[in-house]
Amino acid sequence: MLVWLLNRFSPLLDRMELYTTGDSRVFLTARTALASVTGFALALLLGPFAIRWLKVRFCERVDSDSERLNELQFKKNNTPTMGGLFIVAAVVIAVLLWGDLGNRFVQLSVLTALGFAALGAVDDWIKLSSSRNGLRARTKFVLQLVLSLGLAWGLYDVLAERPGGLVLIWPIGDSSMWLGSGFVAWAMLVLVGSSNAVNLTDGLDGLASGCMVIASTAFAALCYLSGHSVIAEYLSIPYMAGCGELTVVMGGLVGAMLGFLWFNCHPAQVFMGDTGSLPIGALLGMAALVTRQELLLVVVGGVFVVETLSVILQVVSFRLLGRRVIACSPLHNHLLFRGENESKIVVRFWIGSVLLAVVAVASLKVR
Repeated sequence: MLVWLLNRFSPLLDRMELYTTGDSRVFLTARTALASVTGFALALLLGPFAIRWLKVRFCERVDSDSERLNELQFKKNNTPTMGGLFIVAAVVIAVLLWGDLGNRFVQLSVLTALGFAALGAVDDWIKLSSSRNGLRARTKFVLQLVLSLGLAWGLYDVLAERPGGLVLIWPIGDSSMWLGSGFVAWAMLVLVGSSNAVNLTDGLDGLASGCMVIASTAFAALCYLSGHSVIAEYLSIPYMAGCGELTVVMGGLVGAMLGFLWFNCHPAQVFMGDTGSLPIGALLGMAALVTRQELLLVVVGGVFVVETLSVILQVVSFRLLGRRVIACSPLHNHLLFRGENESKIVVRFWIGSVLLAVVAVASLKVR
C-alpha cells in the first residue's frame, strides 16, 4: 500500500530513489523493518482475542499412537490450537501495508500463505470436530501437490524471464544444473517438503516457532542480498530482479513468529496447528526458490530436515526390520522419552538453528 501511494507522487519518488538500495525504489530496508514490527504488533494484539475464541471452539486433543507420549503430553490437552490463523493474518496484513503488491513474488507469497493456511485449517477442523485424525494422509498430500503445482507454474513464468532463474545452484563451488521445465516439479517438491518438515517439527512448546524465527531471518537476509545487483555480484550469487521485495514478506513473517512465540513459549497458551505450520513452511520454501538457494535451505532449516529424516528412518526401519531406530519419532519425542526437559530440548534446537543459519549465510562467500 505504501509503495502504491508513493508511486502516485513521481517527483517525491525520484528524490527518494537517490537514497535507496537494491532494486526497490522505496526504502526496502525501512519497509522490511516496518513489516517486522507490524507483524509482531499484530500478533500480540490479535493473540489474546484469538486464543479466547479458539479456546471455546478448537482445543488440542492429545491422542497419538503412543500411550507413553500421551502421558508425557497429557497437560497439553485442551490447549487452544489453530493459532496459525493469527500468524497468517499478521503476515498478510504486514505485507499489504508495506510490500509492493505489484511484485509477482509478493503476490505468489501471499497466495502461498493463504492457500496452505486454508488447507491446514481444514485438516485441523476435521481433527478437532470428529474422531478422525484430520484429512487422510493421501488426500492431504494430493491437495498440497495441487496447491504447489499452481504456485510452481506461476513462479516458473517469472523466473524463466530472468538470467539463471531456472538454474539449481550448489551451495559450495561453481557447480550448477539447468532445470528448464523440470523446475515446476522441483518447486513442488520444495514447497511440499518444507511445509511438511515444519509441520513435523511442531511438537513442543516454542520449538517450530523459535526455529522459524531464525530460519526466516536468514532467508530475509538472503532475499535482500539476491535482490541487490551489486552485493549479489560481489558474493557470486544469482541476482533476481524483484527478489528484494520478498525481504518485506520474510520480515513480516519474522515479526509474526516472534509475536506468536510470546504465547507459544513453555507453557504454551496456544498451538499453531497445521493452520500455521503448513503456510510458514511453504513460505520458507518459496523464499528458497526465488533466491535460487533451495539447497542452502537444507542447511538453514537443518533442524526441520533432521526431524523429518528421523520420521522417515523410523518408518522405514520398522517396516523393513520390524524394529524402531529411536524410541519415538520425530527426534524431539525421542529426547522426551529419554527424560530430557522439554524447555532444554527446545532451547538446544534453537541453538542448533542459529549455528546452521550462520554457517549457511557465511558459506555464500566460500563459493
